[in-house]
Amino acid sequence: MARPKPALRTTASITTAVVLLAGAALGAAPAATAAPGTAPAGTTAQGLTFHDIPGSGGITLKGNVFTPAGAAAGAKHPLIVFPTSWAMPQIEYLAQAQKLADSGYVVVSYTSRGFWLSGGKIEVAGPPDIADASAVIDWALEHTSADPDRIGMGGVSYGAGISLLAAGHDPRIKAVAALSGWADLIDSIYSGRTQHLQAAALLGGAGLVTGRPGDELTRTLKDFLGSNLEKEPEMIAWGKKRSPATYLDRINANGAAIMMGNAWGDTIFPPNQYASFYDKLTGPKRLEFRPGDHATAEATGLLGLPNDTWTSTRRWFDRYLKGERNGIDTELPVQLTSRTDKGYEGYPDWKSVGAVKNRIPLDGTRKVWANVDSGANGGIAILSNALDQFLKLPPTVSVPLLPRTFASVWQSELYATAQRIRGTSALHTTVTATKSSGTLVAYLYDVGPLGIGKLVSNAPYTFHGQTPGRPFPVDLELHSTAYDVPAGHRLALVIDTVDPLYIEHNPTGAQLTFSSPSTDPSHLSVPLREK
Repeated sequence: MARPKPALRTTASITTAVVLLAGAALGAAPAATAAPGTAPAGTTAQGLTFHDIPGSGGITLKGNVFTPAGAAAGAKHPLIVFPTSWAMPQIEYLAQAQKLADSGYVVVSYTSRGFWLSGGKIEVAGPPDIADASAVIDWALEHTSADPDRIGMGGVSYGAGISLLAAGHDPRIKAVAALSGWADLIDSIYSGRTQHLQAAALLGGAGLVTGRPGDELTRTLKDFLGSNLEKEPEMIAWGKKRSPATYLDRINANGAAIMMGNAWGDTIFPPNQYASFYDKLTGPKRLEFRPGDHATAEATGLLGLPNDTWTSTRRWFDRYLKGERNGIDTELPVQLTSRTDKGYEGYPDWKSVGAVKNRIPLDGTRKVWANVDSGANGGIAILSNALDQFLKLPPTVSVPLLPRTFASVWQSELYATAQRIRGTSALHTTVTATKSSGTLVAYLYDVGPLGIGKLVSNAPYTFHGQTPGRPFPVDLELHSTAYDVPAGHRLALVIDTVDPLYIEHNPTGAQLTFSSPSTDPSHLSVPLREK
Protein backbone atom coordinates (compact mmCIF):
# COMPACT_ATOMS: atom_id res chain seq x y z
CA MET A 1 0.00 0.00 0.00
CA ALA A 2 1.47 3.33 -1.05
CA ARG A 3 2.30 6.02 1.44
CA PRO A 4 -0.08 9.02 1.13
CA LYS A 5 1.31 12.29 -0.16
CA PRO A 6 3.05 14.37 2.54
CA ALA A 7 0.77 17.33 1.87
CA LEU A 8 -2.21 15.28 2.94
CA ARG A 9 -0.76 14.66 6.35
CA THR A 10 -0.21 18.27 7.43
CA THR A 11 -2.77 18.21 10.22
CA ALA A 12 -1.50 14.92 11.60
CA SER A 13 2.13 15.98 11.47
CA ILE A 14 1.41 19.20 13.35
CA THR A 15 -0.54 17.27 15.97
CA THR A 16 2.29 14.77 16.40
CA ALA A 17 4.77 17.59 16.91
CA VAL A 18 2.54 19.31 19.45
CA VAL A 19 2.10 16.09 21.43
CA LEU A 20 5.82 15.34 21.47
CA LEU A 21 6.75 18.91 22.39
CA ALA A 22 4.17 18.98 25.17
CA GLY A 23 5.70 15.87 26.66
CA ALA A 24 9.19 17.32 26.47
CA ALA A 25 8.14 20.65 27.95
CA LEU A 26 6.20 19.22 30.85
CA GLY A 27 8.68 16.48 31.52
CA ALA A 28 8.15 12.75 31.59
CA ALA A 29 7.31 11.09 34.88
CA PRO A 30 10.36 10.31 37.01
CA ALA A 31 11.86 6.89 36.57
CA ALA A 32 10.75 4.33 39.11
CA THR A 33 13.51 3.65 41.59
CA ALA A 34 11.78 1.80 44.41
CA ALA A 35 13.24 -1.52 45.38
CA PRO A 36 11.09 -4.60 44.91
CA GLY A 37 9.46 -6.30 47.84
CA THR A 38 6.85 -5.36 50.39
CA ALA A 39 7.22 -1.93 51.97
CA PRO A 40 4.26 -0.82 54.04
CA ALA A 41 4.29 2.93 54.44
CA GLY A 42 1.91 3.26 57.33
CA THR A 43 -1.83 3.48 57.52
CA THR A 44 -3.61 6.59 56.19
CA ALA A 45 -7.18 5.30 56.48
CA GLN A 46 -8.78 2.41 58.24
CA GLY A 47 -7.29 -0.76 56.79
CA LEU A 48 -5.19 1.04 54.13
CA THR A 49 -1.49 0.33 53.60
CA PHE A 50 0.89 1.13 50.74
CA HIS A 51 3.19 -1.49 49.24
CA ASP A 52 5.83 -2.19 46.64
CA ILE A 53 4.49 -5.18 44.71
CA PRO A 54 6.74 -7.30 42.48
CA GLY A 55 5.52 -7.20 38.89
CA SER A 56 6.51 -9.39 35.98
CA GLY A 57 10.04 -9.22 34.66
CA GLY A 58 11.49 -8.00 37.95
CA ILE A 59 9.89 -4.55 38.02
CA THR A 60 8.15 -2.96 41.03
CA LEU A 61 4.52 -1.84 40.96
CA LYS A 62 3.37 0.81 43.39
CA GLY A 63 0.20 -0.39 45.10
CA ASN A 64 -2.07 -0.12 48.07
CA VAL A 65 -4.23 -2.55 50.01
CA PHE A 66 -7.51 -2.11 51.85
CA THR A 67 -8.44 -4.87 54.29
CA PRO A 68 -11.74 -5.38 56.12
CA ALA A 69 -11.74 -3.90 59.60
CA GLY A 70 -12.15 -6.26 62.55
CA ALA A 71 -11.65 -9.43 60.50
CA ALA A 72 -11.19 -12.60 62.50
CA ALA A 73 -7.70 -14.11 62.51
CA GLY A 74 -7.29 -16.62 59.71
CA ALA A 75 -10.49 -15.57 57.94
CA LYS A 76 -10.37 -15.40 54.15
CA HIS A 77 -11.97 -12.60 52.15
CA PRO A 78 -12.83 -12.15 48.48
CA LEU A 79 -10.15 -10.25 46.57
CA ILE A 80 -10.60 -7.43 44.05
CA VAL A 81 -7.66 -6.13 42.01
CA PHE A 82 -7.83 -2.67 40.38
CA PRO A 83 -5.16 -1.71 37.81
CA THR A 84 -5.14 2.07 37.37
CA SER A 85 -6.45 3.97 34.39
CA TRP A 86 -4.10 5.39 31.77
CA ALA A 87 -1.89 8.08 33.36
CA MET A 88 -3.50 7.71 36.80
CA PRO A 89 -1.61 6.97 40.07
CA GLN A 90 -2.47 4.26 42.59
CA ILE A 91 -4.77 6.50 44.66
CA GLU A 92 -7.38 6.53 41.86
CA TYR A 93 -9.71 3.97 43.47
CA LEU A 94 -9.33 4.91 47.15
CA ALA A 95 -12.97 5.93 47.65
CA GLN A 96 -14.44 2.82 46.05
CA ALA A 97 -11.82 0.51 47.55
CA GLN A 98 -12.70 1.75 51.03
CA LYS A 99 -16.40 1.03 50.43
CA LEU A 100 -15.62 -2.46 49.17
CA ALA A 101 -13.32 -3.17 52.13
CA ASP A 102 -16.04 -1.97 54.48
CA SER A 103 -18.28 -4.66 53.02
CA GLY A 104 -15.73 -7.44 53.46
CA TYR A 105 -13.31 -7.37 50.51
CA VAL A 106 -9.54 -7.25 50.31
CA VAL A 107 -8.86 -4.64 47.62
CA VAL A 108 -5.49 -4.21 45.91
CA SER A 109 -4.92 -1.26 43.59
CA TYR A 110 -1.70 -0.68 41.69
CA THR A 111 -0.24 1.85 39.30
CA SER A 112 0.03 0.21 35.89
CA ARG A 113 3.56 -0.37 34.65
CA GLY A 114 5.34 2.52 33.01
CA PHE A 115 3.31 5.20 34.80
CA TRP A 116 4.37 7.40 37.70
CA LEU A 117 6.56 5.44 40.15
CA SER A 118 5.77 1.93 38.93
CA GLY A 119 8.63 0.33 37.04
CA GLY A 120 8.95 -0.63 33.40
CA LYS A 121 7.74 1.07 30.24
CA ILE A 122 4.19 1.69 29.00
CA GLU A 123 3.21 -1.42 27.07
CA VAL A 124 -0.44 -0.48 26.29
CA ALA A 125 -1.96 -3.60 27.85
CA GLY A 126 0.62 -5.82 26.21
CA PRO A 127 1.77 -9.21 27.52
CA PRO A 128 3.84 -7.68 30.39
CA ASP A 129 0.73 -5.89 31.68
CA ILE A 130 -1.26 -9.12 31.66
CA ALA A 131 1.57 -10.89 33.46
CA ASP A 132 1.57 -8.03 36.01
CA ALA A 133 -2.10 -8.68 36.80
CA SER A 134 -1.34 -12.32 37.63
CA ALA A 135 1.75 -11.32 39.62
CA VAL A 136 -0.34 -8.94 41.74
CA ILE A 137 -2.84 -11.74 42.40
CA ASP A 138 0.04 -14.02 43.42
CA TRP A 139 1.33 -11.37 45.81
CA ALA A 140 -2.09 -10.71 47.31
CA LEU A 141 -2.67 -14.41 47.98
CA GLU A 142 0.66 -14.57 49.80
CA HIS A 143 0.53 -11.32 51.74
CA THR A 144 -3.15 -10.70 52.49
CA SER A 145 -6.17 -12.65 53.67
CA ALA A 146 -7.40 -13.03 50.07
CA ASP A 147 -9.40 -16.14 49.21
CA PRO A 148 -7.91 -17.92 46.15
CA ASP A 149 -11.36 -19.11 45.08
CA ARG A 150 -12.96 -15.65 45.07
CA ILE A 151 -10.92 -13.28 42.92
CA GLY A 152 -12.24 -10.36 40.90
CA MET A 153 -10.68 -7.65 38.74
CA GLY A 154 -11.96 -4.34 37.53
CA GLY A 155 -11.21 -0.76 36.71
CA VAL A 156 -11.87 2.25 34.54
CA SER A 157 -10.52 2.72 31.00
CA TYR A 158 -7.01 1.19 30.92
CA GLY A 159 -7.81 -0.79 34.06
CA ALA A 160 -10.93 -2.15 32.35
CA GLY A 161 -9.01 -3.31 29.29
CA ILE A 162 -6.30 -4.98 31.37
CA SER A 163 -8.96 -6.70 33.49
CA LEU A 164 -10.75 -8.14 30.44
CA LEU A 165 -7.47 -9.33 28.96
CA ALA A 166 -6.42 -10.88 32.27
CA ALA A 167 -9.73 -12.77 32.42
CA GLY A 168 -8.64 -14.59 29.27
CA HIS A 169 -5.22 -15.49 30.65
CA ASP A 170 -5.76 -16.21 34.35
CA PRO A 171 -8.56 -18.68 35.18
CA ARG A 172 -8.44 -17.69 38.85
CA ILE A 173 -10.39 -14.53 37.98
CA LYS A 174 -14.08 -15.21 38.66
CA ALA A 175 -15.64 -11.78 38.10
CA VAL A 176 -14.78 -8.62 36.14
CA ALA A 177 -16.18 -5.09 36.11
CA ALA A 178 -14.83 -3.34 33.00
CA LEU A 179 -15.87 0.34 32.96
CA SER A 180 -15.26 2.67 30.00
CA GLY A 181 -12.86 0.17 28.49
CA TRP A 182 -12.26 -1.41 25.13
CA ALA A 183 -12.82 -4.83 23.65
CA ASP A 184 -11.39 -4.06 20.21
CA LEU A 185 -8.62 -1.46 20.17
CA ILE A 186 -8.63 -1.14 16.38
CA ASP A 187 -12.39 -0.63 16.19
CA SER A 188 -12.04 1.96 18.96
CA ILE A 189 -9.46 4.40 17.61
CA TYR A 190 -9.34 3.29 13.93
CA SER A 191 -13.00 2.67 13.17
CA GLY A 192 -13.98 3.21 9.55
CA ARG A 193 -10.28 2.89 8.74
CA THR A 194 -9.93 6.42 10.08
CA GLN A 195 -7.51 7.57 12.76
CA HIS A 196 -9.34 9.06 15.74
CA LEU A 197 -6.95 12.00 16.00
CA GLN A 198 -7.96 13.64 19.26
CA ALA A 199 -8.30 10.32 21.09
CA ALA A 200 -4.85 9.11 20.06
CA ALA A 201 -3.24 12.49 20.74
CA LEU A 202 -4.79 12.69 24.21
CA LEU A 203 -3.57 9.22 25.11
CA GLY A 204 -0.13 9.81 23.65
CA GLY A 205 0.31 13.18 25.35
CA ALA A 206 -0.87 11.91 28.73
CA GLY A 207 1.48 8.94 28.46
CA LEU A 208 4.44 11.20 27.78
CA VAL A 209 3.65 13.49 30.71
CA THR A 210 2.94 10.82 33.34
CA GLY A 211 4.97 7.84 32.22
CA ARG A 212 7.68 6.29 30.12
CA PRO A 213 6.39 5.07 26.73
CA GLY A 214 8.07 1.94 25.41
CA ASP A 215 9.82 1.99 22.05
CA GLU A 216 6.99 0.01 20.43
CA LEU A 217 4.37 2.50 21.61
CA THR A 218 6.44 5.49 20.46
CA ARG A 219 6.95 3.96 17.02
CA THR A 220 3.33 2.89 16.65
CA LEU A 221 1.95 6.26 17.73
CA LYS A 222 4.25 8.07 15.31
CA ASP A 223 3.16 5.84 12.40
CA PHE A 224 -0.49 6.12 13.41
CA LEU A 225 -0.67 9.90 13.75
CA GLY A 226 1.56 10.31 10.70
CA SER A 227 -0.79 8.13 8.61
CA ASN A 228 2.00 5.81 7.52
CA LEU A 229 -0.15 3.35 5.58
CA GLU A 230 2.87 1.20 4.78
CA LYS A 231 2.80 0.24 8.47
CA GLU A 232 -0.97 -0.32 8.63
CA PRO A 233 -0.78 -4.15 8.84
CA GLU A 234 1.76 -3.90 11.67
CA MET A 235 -0.37 -1.37 13.55
CA ILE A 236 -3.46 -3.55 13.20
CA ALA A 237 -1.54 -6.60 14.47
CA TRP A 238 -0.26 -4.51 17.39
CA GLY A 239 -3.80 -3.50 18.27
CA LYS A 240 -5.26 -6.98 17.96
CA LYS A 241 -2.69 -8.34 20.40
CA ARG A 242 -4.07 -5.83 22.90
CA SER A 243 -7.77 -6.46 22.23
CA PRO A 244 -9.86 -8.68 24.52
CA ALA A 245 -11.91 -9.68 21.45
CA THR A 246 -8.84 -11.53 20.16
CA TYR A 247 -8.97 -13.77 23.23
CA LEU A 248 -12.75 -14.24 23.30
CA ASP A 249 -12.52 -18.05 23.24
CA ARG A 250 -10.17 -18.04 26.26
CA ILE A 251 -12.38 -15.59 28.16
CA ASN A 252 -15.44 -17.72 27.51
CA ALA A 253 -13.58 -20.91 28.44
CA ASN A 254 -12.45 -19.42 31.76
CA GLY A 255 -16.05 -18.40 32.45
CA ALA A 256 -15.61 -15.22 34.49
CA ALA A 257 -18.79 -13.22 35.14
CA ILE A 258 -18.28 -10.02 33.17
CA MET A 259 -20.00 -6.69 33.66
CA MET A 260 -19.26 -3.96 31.12
CA GLY A 261 -20.21 -0.29 31.35
CA ASN A 262 -19.64 2.57 28.96
CA ALA A 263 -20.94 5.98 27.85
CA TRP A 264 -22.81 6.62 24.62
CA GLY A 265 -20.48 9.44 23.66
CA ASP A 266 -17.15 7.84 24.58
CA THR A 267 -14.70 9.51 22.19
CA ILE A 268 -11.83 7.19 23.19
CA PHE A 269 -13.63 3.83 23.12
CA PRO A 270 -16.98 4.22 21.28
CA PRO A 271 -19.79 1.90 22.42
CA ASN A 272 -20.21 -0.20 19.25
CA GLN A 273 -17.19 -2.39 19.87
CA TYR A 274 -18.27 -3.06 23.49
CA ALA A 275 -21.77 -4.12 22.40
CA SER A 276 -20.37 -6.44 19.73
CA PHE A 277 -18.04 -8.11 22.23
CA TYR A 278 -20.80 -8.43 24.82
CA ASP A 279 -22.97 -10.30 22.33
CA LYS A 280 -20.29 -12.99 21.97
CA LEU A 281 -19.71 -13.63 25.67
CA THR A 282 -21.20 -16.92 26.85
CA GLY A 283 -20.79 -16.66 30.64
CA PRO A 284 -22.71 -14.49 33.12
CA LYS A 285 -22.72 -10.98 31.68
CA ARG A 286 -24.20 -7.51 31.99
CA LEU A 287 -23.97 -4.42 29.76
CA GLU A 288 -24.74 -0.87 30.88
CA PHE A 289 -24.73 2.26 28.70
CA ARG A 290 -25.23 5.77 30.02
CA PRO A 291 -24.90 9.36 28.74
CA GLY A 292 -21.45 10.93 28.83
CA ASP A 293 -17.95 10.63 27.42
CA HIS A 294 -14.89 8.63 28.35
CA ALA A 295 -14.93 7.74 32.07
CA THR A 296 -17.38 10.54 32.90
CA ALA A 297 -20.06 8.03 33.93
CA GLU A 298 -17.78 6.70 36.69
CA ALA A 299 -16.04 9.95 37.64
CA THR A 300 -18.25 11.04 40.53
CA GLY A 301 -17.93 7.59 42.09
CA LEU A 302 -14.15 7.90 42.09
CA LEU A 303 -14.66 11.00 44.23
CA GLY A 304 -16.76 9.00 46.67
CA LEU A 305 -20.11 10.48 45.56
CA PRO A 306 -23.20 8.38 44.85
CA ASN A 307 -22.82 6.77 41.44
CA ASP A 308 -25.02 4.21 39.68
CA THR A 309 -22.14 2.61 37.77
CA TRP A 310 -20.21 1.87 40.95
CA THR A 311 -23.38 0.67 42.68
CA SER A 312 -23.83 -1.90 39.91
CA THR A 313 -20.15 -2.81 40.19
CA ARG A 314 -20.46 -3.59 43.91
CA ARG A 315 -23.65 -5.59 43.32
CA TRP A 316 -21.89 -7.56 40.57
CA PHE A 317 -18.95 -8.48 42.79
CA ASP A 318 -21.29 -9.27 45.70
CA ARG A 319 -23.21 -11.70 43.52
CA TYR A 320 -20.28 -13.50 41.91
CA LEU A 321 -17.60 -13.30 44.61
CA LYS A 322 -19.72 -13.46 47.75
CA GLY A 323 -22.62 -15.46 46.36
CA GLU A 324 -25.21 -12.95 47.55
CA ARG A 325 -28.66 -13.29 46.02
CA ASN A 326 -29.10 -9.58 45.36
CA GLY A 327 -31.09 -9.96 42.15
CA ILE A 328 -28.58 -8.51 39.70
CA ASP A 329 -28.37 -11.82 37.84
CA THR A 330 -32.16 -12.00 37.41
CA GLU A 331 -32.54 -8.48 35.99
CA LEU A 332 -32.58 -7.91 32.23
CA PRO A 333 -28.83 -7.91 31.49
CA VAL A 334 -28.70 -4.99 29.05
CA GLN A 335 -29.44 -1.74 30.90
CA LEU A 336 -29.61 1.59 29.05
CA THR A 337 -30.23 5.20 29.94
CA SER A 338 -31.28 7.55 27.15
CA ARG A 339 -29.31 10.75 26.67
CA THR A 340 -32.58 12.66 26.89
CA ASP A 341 -34.21 10.81 29.79
CA LYS A 342 -33.15 9.70 33.28
CA GLY A 343 -35.04 6.40 33.36
CA TYR A 344 -33.50 2.96 32.94
CA GLU A 345 -34.53 0.52 30.22
CA GLY A 346 -33.84 -3.21 30.34
CA TYR A 347 -33.42 -5.60 27.41
CA PRO A 348 -32.73 -9.35 27.25
CA ASP A 349 -29.85 -8.88 24.78
CA TRP A 350 -28.26 -6.29 22.54
CA LYS A 351 -30.14 -7.34 19.39
CA SER A 352 -33.41 -6.48 21.13
CA VAL A 353 -32.28 -2.87 21.46
CA GLY A 354 -33.70 -0.89 18.55
CA ALA A 355 -35.62 -3.86 17.17
CA VAL A 356 -37.74 -1.62 14.90
CA LYS A 357 -35.96 -0.08 11.91
CA ASN A 358 -36.96 3.25 10.37
CA ARG A 359 -35.56 3.46 6.85
CA ILE A 360 -34.91 6.99 5.58
CA PRO A 361 -34.33 7.14 1.80
CA LEU A 362 -31.36 9.17 0.60
CA ASP A 363 -32.64 10.14 -2.80
CA GLY A 364 -30.99 12.15 -5.51
CA THR A 365 -27.37 13.01 -6.17
CA ARG A 366 -25.23 15.24 -3.96
CA LYS A 367 -21.72 16.48 -4.73
CA VAL A 368 -19.32 18.02 -2.20
CA TRP A 369 -15.86 19.48 -2.34
CA ALA A 370 -13.44 17.99 0.16
CA ASN A 371 -10.89 19.58 2.54
CA VAL A 372 -13.30 22.11 4.08
CA ASP A 373 -15.11 21.72 7.41
CA SER A 374 -18.76 22.50 6.70
CA GLY A 375 -19.49 23.33 10.33
CA ALA A 376 -20.97 19.93 11.09
CA ASN A 377 -18.63 18.08 13.46
CA GLY A 378 -18.54 15.77 16.46
CA GLY A 379 -17.28 18.36 18.92
CA ILE A 380 -14.26 18.12 21.20
CA ALA A 381 -13.13 14.84 22.76
CA ILE A 382 -14.26 14.44 26.39
CA LEU A 383 -15.68 17.98 26.66
CA SER A 384 -18.62 17.98 24.23
CA ASN A 385 -20.25 14.77 25.38
CA ALA A 386 -19.65 15.64 29.02
CA LEU A 387 -21.63 18.83 28.39
CA ASP A 388 -24.34 16.68 26.84
CA GLN A 389 -24.30 14.40 29.90
CA PHE A 390 -24.52 17.08 32.57
CA LEU A 391 -26.18 20.03 30.80
CA LYS A 392 -27.98 18.40 27.83
CA LEU A 393 -25.89 20.50 25.43
CA PRO A 394 -24.71 18.28 22.55
CA PRO A 395 -22.86 19.78 19.55
CA THR A 396 -25.32 21.80 17.47
CA VAL A 397 -25.50 23.26 13.98
CA SER A 398 -27.96 25.25 11.89
CA VAL A 399 -28.89 22.69 9.25
CA PRO A 400 -30.40 25.23 6.77
CA LEU A 401 -27.18 27.26 6.89
CA LEU A 402 -24.82 24.37 6.19
CA PRO A 403 -22.99 25.15 2.93
CA ARG A 404 -24.16 22.54 0.41
CA THR A 405 -20.90 22.97 -1.48
CA PHE A 406 -19.13 21.19 1.38
CA ALA A 407 -21.94 19.19 3.03
CA SER A 408 -24.59 16.85 1.63
CA VAL A 409 -27.89 17.00 3.51
CA TRP A 410 -30.95 14.75 3.57
CA GLN A 411 -33.92 15.18 5.91
CA SER A 412 -36.74 12.92 7.05
CA GLU A 413 -40.37 13.88 7.21
CA LEU A 414 -41.69 15.78 10.21
CA TYR A 415 -42.45 13.25 12.95
CA ALA A 416 -45.91 13.34 14.50
CA THR A 417 -44.79 11.25 17.46
CA ALA A 418 -41.53 10.95 19.41
CA GLN A 419 -38.89 8.71 17.85
CA ARG A 420 -36.92 6.78 20.47
CA ILE A 421 -33.63 5.94 18.79
CA ARG A 422 -31.90 2.96 20.39
CA GLY A 423 -28.78 1.23 19.08
CA THR A 424 -26.78 1.58 15.89
CA SER A 425 -27.88 3.59 12.84
CA ALA A 426 -26.47 2.27 9.57
CA LEU A 427 -25.71 4.22 6.40
CA HIS A 428 -25.69 2.67 2.93
CA THR A 429 -24.80 4.82 -0.04
CA THR A 430 -22.88 4.90 -3.32
CA VAL A 431 -19.83 7.14 -3.61
CA THR A 432 -17.92 8.35 -6.63
CA ALA A 433 -14.60 10.05 -5.91
CA THR A 434 -12.30 12.08 -8.11
CA LYS A 435 -9.28 10.73 -6.22
CA SER A 436 -8.27 7.24 -5.12
CA SER A 437 -8.30 8.09 -1.41
CA GLY A 438 -10.68 10.07 0.71
CA THR A 439 -12.55 10.49 3.98
CA LEU A 440 -16.18 11.22 4.68
CA VAL A 441 -17.91 11.80 8.03
CA ALA A 442 -21.62 11.10 8.55
CA TYR A 443 -23.68 12.93 11.17
CA LEU A 444 -27.22 12.31 12.37
CA TYR A 445 -29.02 15.37 13.77
CA ASP A 446 -32.27 15.96 15.63
CA VAL A 447 -33.64 19.06 13.87
CA GLY A 448 -36.11 21.33 15.63
CA PRO A 449 -38.64 23.76 14.14
CA LEU A 450 -36.03 26.53 13.79
CA GLY A 451 -33.61 24.28 11.91
CA ILE A 452 -31.18 23.86 14.81
CA GLY A 453 -29.74 20.35 14.74
CA LYS A 454 -28.57 18.57 17.88
CA LEU A 455 -26.01 15.84 17.23
CA VAL A 456 -27.40 12.35 17.73
CA SER A 457 -24.48 10.33 16.37
CA ASN A 458 -21.61 10.37 13.88
CA ALA A 459 -18.88 8.15 12.40
CA PRO A 460 -15.99 8.49 9.92
CA TYR A 461 -15.15 6.41 6.85
CA THR A 462 -11.89 6.38 4.89
CA PHE A 463 -11.13 4.64 1.60
CA HIS A 464 -7.92 3.97 -0.31
CA GLY A 465 -7.20 2.39 -3.67
CA GLN A 466 -10.48 3.29 -5.37
CA THR A 467 -10.58 4.03 -9.10
CA PRO A 468 -11.36 7.72 -9.65
CA GLY A 469 -14.71 8.19 -11.37
CA ARG A 470 -15.94 4.67 -10.60
CA PRO A 471 -18.86 4.37 -8.13
CA PHE A 472 -18.43 2.09 -5.11
CA PRO A 473 -20.77 1.17 -2.22
CA VAL A 474 -20.20 2.41 1.32
CA ASP A 475 -21.69 0.81 4.43
CA LEU A 476 -21.04 2.65 7.66
CA GLU A 477 -22.32 2.08 11.19
CA LEU A 478 -22.71 5.26 13.22
CA HIS A 479 -21.79 5.22 16.89
CA SER A 480 -24.51 3.53 18.95
CA THR A 481 -26.71 5.77 21.05
CA ALA A 482 -30.03 6.21 22.85
CA TYR A 483 -31.79 9.46 22.03
CA ASP A 484 -35.42 10.59 21.97
CA VAL A 485 -36.42 12.82 19.06
CA PRO A 486 -39.44 14.94 20.12
CA ALA A 487 -42.66 15.05 18.13
CA GLY A 488 -42.60 17.91 15.64
CA HIS A 489 -38.90 17.39 14.89
CA ARG A 490 -37.19 15.62 12.02
CA LEU A 491 -33.91 13.77 11.48
CA ALA A 492 -31.19 15.04 9.17
CA LEU A 493 -28.24 13.11 7.76
CA VAL A 494 -25.25 15.29 6.93
CA ILE A 495 -22.08 14.08 5.22
CA ASP A 496 -18.95 16.19 4.90
CA THR A 497 -15.23 15.48 4.67
CA VAL A 498 -13.49 17.16 7.63
CA ASP A 499 -13.90 16.78 11.40
CA PRO A 500 -11.37 17.80 14.08
CA LEU A 501 -11.94 14.46 15.84
CA TYR A 502 -10.42 12.53 12.94
CA ILE A 503 -7.54 12.53 10.48
CA GLU A 504 -8.83 13.05 6.95
CA HIS A 505 -7.34 11.61 3.78
CA ASN A 506 -8.78 13.89 1.10
CA PRO A 507 -6.30 15.10 -1.54
CA THR A 508 -6.43 18.78 -2.43
CA GLY A 509 -9.25 19.52 -4.86
CA ALA A 510 -11.03 16.20 -4.34
CA GLN A 511 -14.78 15.86 -4.84
CA LEU A 512 -17.17 13.21 -3.56
CA THR A 513 -20.51 12.44 -5.17
CA PHE A 514 -23.26 10.55 -3.34
CA SER A 515 -25.88 8.85 -5.47
CA SER A 516 -28.77 6.42 -5.11
CA PRO A 517 -28.89 3.93 -8.02
CA SER A 518 -32.29 2.38 -8.64
CA THR A 519 -30.73 -1.06 -8.35
CA ASP A 520 -29.10 -0.22 -5.00
CA PRO A 521 -30.93 2.67 -3.29
CA SER A 522 -29.10 4.68 -0.67
CA HIS A 523 -30.69 4.84 2.77
CA LEU A 524 -30.15 5.36 6.48
CA SER A 525 -31.52 2.68 8.80
CA VAL A 526 -32.42 4.14 12.18
CA PRO A 527 -33.14 1.69 15.06
CA LEU A 528 -36.14 2.53 17.23
CA ARG A 529 -37.36 1.17 20.52
CA GLU A 530 -40.52 -0.86 20.30
CA LYS A 531 -43.55 1.00 21.65
